[in-house]
Amino acid sequence: MKCPPLVLIFGLLLLQHNHGFEFVIDGEWEDDLPSDLRHERHKRAILTSEEQEYFEVVSGEDITIKSYRIESHVTSRFAHTSVRSHVVNSGAKAQSIGFNVQIPKRAFISNFTMNVNGIVFKGSVKEKTVARNLYAQARARGKAAGIVRANSQDVETFKTEVHVPPGSNIEFELNYQELMQRKLGIYEHQLYLQPGRLVPQFQVDVYIFEPKGISKVETTDTLGGHLSELIKVTTTDEKVHIFFKPSMQQQRKCSNCTGSAIDGVLSVKYDVNRDNNGELQVSDGHFVHFFAPSNLSPLPKNIVFVIDVSGSMWGVKMKQTVEAMQAILDDMTIDDHFSVIDFNHNVRCWSEDLVPGSSIQVADAKKYIQDIKPNGGTNINEALIRAVQILVKASHQGLIDPRSVSMIILVSDGDPTVGEVKLSTIQKNVKRVMREEFSLFSLGIGFDVDYDFLERIAMENRGTAQRIYANHDAADQLRAFYSQVSSPLLRRITVQFPEDSVSDITQNQFDKFFSGSELVVAGKVLPSDTDTLTSFTTASAARLDLTLETEADATELDERLAKLHHSYPGFARQLWAYLTIKQLLGERAMAPTAAKKRKITQRILSLAVEHQFVTPLTALLVENEEENERLLADSPKDAKQGCCSGVGVTPVTLVYQHPPWVLMTTPAPPSTVDKGPEEYALPQRVNLVDNDPHFIIHLPRRNLDVCFNINSKPGHILNLLSDSGTGVVVNGQLIGSKKLHKNKLNTYFGTISLYSQPEGVSVTASTSNITVSDERNTNVFSWDATTDITQDGVRIRIVKNSNVTITINDNIQVTVLLHRIWKKHPFNVDFLGIYIPTNNQYSPLVHGIIGQFSREPDVRVYDIHEGVDPLKKEATMEVKGNQLQVTRGWQKDYRTETKHGSNVYCWFVHNSGKGFIDGHYTDYIVPDLNSFLQMN
Repeated sequence: MKCPPLVLIFGLLLLQHNHGFEFVIDGEWEDDLPSDLRHERHKRAILTSEEQEYFEVVSGEDITIKSYRIESHVTSRFAHTSVRSHVVNSGAKAQSIGFNVQIPKRAFISNFTMNVNGIVFKGSVKEKTVARNLYAQARARGKAAGIVRANSQDVETFKTEVHVPPGSNIEFELNYQELMQRKLGIYEHQLYLQPGRLVPQFQVDVYIFEPKGISKVETTDTLGGHLSELIKVTTTDEKVHIFFKPSMQQQRKCSNCTGSAIDGVLSVKYDVNRDNNGELQVSDGHFVHFFAPSNLSPLPKNIVFVIDVSGSMWGVKMKQTVEAMQAILDDMTIDDHFSVIDFNHNVRCWSEDLVPGSSIQVADAKKYIQDIKPNGGTNINEALIRAVQILVKASHQGLIDPRSVSMIILVSDGDPTVGEVKLSTIQKNVKRVMREEFSLFSLGIGFDVDYDFLERIAMENRGTAQRIYANHDAADQLRAFYSQVSSPLLRRITVQFPEDSVSDITQNQFDKFFSGSELVVAGKVLPSDTDTLTSFTTASAARLDLTLETEADATELDERLAKLHHSYPGFARQLWAYLTIKQLLGERAMAPTAAKKRKITQRILSLAVEHQFVTPLTALLVENEEENERLLADSPKDAKQGCCSGVGVTPVTLVYQHPPWVLMTTPAPPSTVDKGPEEYALPQRVNLVDNDPHFIIHLPRRNLDVCFNINSKPGHILNLLSDSGTGVVVNGQLIGSKKLHKNKLNTYFGTISLYSQPEGVSVTASTSNITVSDERNTNVFSWDATTDITQDGVRIRIVKNSNVTITINDNIQVTVLLHRIWKKHPFNVDFLGIYIPTNNQYSPLVHGIIGQFSREPDVRVYDIHEGVDPLKKEATMEVKGNQLQVTRGWQKDYRTETKHGSNVYCWFVHNSGKGFIDGHYTDYIVPDLNSFLQMN
């Protein structure tokens, strides 16, 4: 039988005895071929989307598909998918029946079972050496194997054929698992629906459960016509069910047609609720930490584009590259810097220096690229070395912001043919000159390029690789990749845990985080006396250094999963193994020595067998109950000796040292972490404003507290502290209650802002979030998690759903308290309180409703006597030349007891503090939250 033009990736083997069927040989094992033939086979075997042969799930003549069902259970981004089909040989003679399933390249097959006329074959993952031995035995006996082929885009096709007599019943079931990758703010789960014929019982179910809740979900498909209308989506806060069950009549291409209209992809796209600190989940003795912050300002970029313009790029490849580069360059901002290198046998630079992304420079670069005419050979080595030199030169000249992201983006379609052509030497050369703050991203166009080399050189230099398929949408693929790396938000991210709380952690240090993506860390949870696991994530943002704290209950999620019928309770354990194996495969590809490679190989084998994953190093042994008949499957390799097509992009193990601020904020063991840093200890004496809004001013020399209210209007912004000498101002904006209460509209502080002029930093706390901004950047943080932020001389500590403390240069501190009110309260609203220590150090120019009392006035209280209310004494207060009638009462300090507060006894000054504060309270109304007070 002639072998079709496809890559042999899986082998299936049945050792048959006397059951009237046999497996058909459909190709050879790749490693049995000479290396030169293997190379050529790779080159001709990968099909473009236009060249794909017709695909159908079940193949054969005179067969009936009685049922076909796909069921996916996605729990916390981890998908477990099963594909089941029941087929009957309805012909008059024996024939081969094929079962084909398209699966994502990133997925691991976890099992394949088959029931042929009552003989049940069940799968188990074994080391590949076992598979090779069994395959050799079968081939010697003339028995056969099915195959799996690699297909274009991001899928592989599992394919097997079984030869059966007429009337035979065959039931197939394939299971595979994968971790959903977040790209451009979305997770996408794709199911390939191509039965090739009408099916009486055709059904697709996708069940999604996300503990934090699902923020959006949509389905898209390429089925077209009336079939799209049959896809039903049912959603709750945490769960989604996608249901597709067309009848036989609905499956028809037309009312009288016998062909099926179902031929396309059903795609489920969704995202989850999240906050900037990440989502920590604990289940089945394992943890998973998902980290995907948003509302952060992008870091500036320094990019050198390195474009292959050799002769092989002529035609559609170059046209698509130019088209993509036009759009990519339009994304440049004035804060970004870039240059362009094009190379064939020579290397040319559009600019020898990094230049700002101004409209003039962008237009010039676009014209340069538009005029390129491909020809000649391929000198990758010199082109990459030149790109690194441009970045190094810019660094020496001080053009690179230390918090920016510097990257090289290589676009190439071929192997090196000029200059240094040995791939391992090019890899060493680039690694030698690359700095640890630079990253290399490799884009391989088509299949003449050695993708394995591009992947290794990118991974080794803190980047990733991606194959670009040379067809009509190559420009879209290039733009889509660039979109994924065009908005870096964080650098030097480290996820840590208290000592002795976790083990076997996957990669927990990452060089950078891009907007719309997600970092995932998993591990095992060690036995503990506490039911709470805490993570600490440190990172560097635009002018900010962050420490983010996240907590998870160790038992809650398992209890929820046990009650959910369609969840996948073992997700955390399998997700950890999946992620670990993916990372180990990447490390194995870059192992510097054979001994290191063997050690990693053994670790992969052990995990794959324990967790039943078919990987490039393991095989699936499928055998009947008597274990005298078997079939075998092993995992694919990518084109041109690629290491592992199913591996995908693996995070790189970083080599940089932590910056000093990370070392300073490394969490202590839980016993000390819970106490909080010493600098955030509560001051003994404060001036405060809380509730409606009640001011309490502490006068240290007299050890006296004086209170007053401000009866202003919602929307007014009151200046609380204004110090033009130190450049610090604190203002608060009033909000009103929902409605009148006792014929009065209560007012509260809904927003409080601190602005430090020397640093140009503004911290604005509202009842919904905390915003940190400067002249260029705005970063938003949630009240839902504990976070430490450092920017220049300003430190901010957010305590989860409690308070935020801002410290400026260690001598001025302000704490804002969050008060949450029952949402259905008839008139009260969420509001803020503000607490300012009396020992803050200001300049002599300080003023404001609170700031003026940094210079303690002379106060005398006398003539204390019984008042109208026997519980409240009255007196006369002499202050600032005024004699005021005051009342003794109490107000609340909510710092230590947030619900009921602690009593602070004070002398209350009536009429909005008139006579006690300078001037009238309306003198302290300012136009915006960063305004300094202008006193007459």
